[in-house]
Amino acid sequence: MSITTAYGVDGMTCGHCVASVTEEIELIAGAESVTVELVKGGTSQVTVTSTSELDRTLVAAAVEEAGYQLVAAA
Repeated sequence: MSITTAYGVDGMTCGHCVASVTEEIELIAGAESVTVELVKGGTSQVTVTSTSELDRTLVAAAVEEAGYQLVAAA
């Protein structure tokens, strides 16, 4: 069974940003796929499909490691 969760991420402006966030989130145990709907200069929607509910603090840490900020769910 897969769980899909949407997160809001601020600060992304380009494809490299998307790749960085995707790469960091995919390192979290249980994460299966990551899709990003880029909103330049706004809040991008990051949708994560995982095998179980991911700890929001782990997702936030992954996003921050990539250089961006997790905000309220998109």
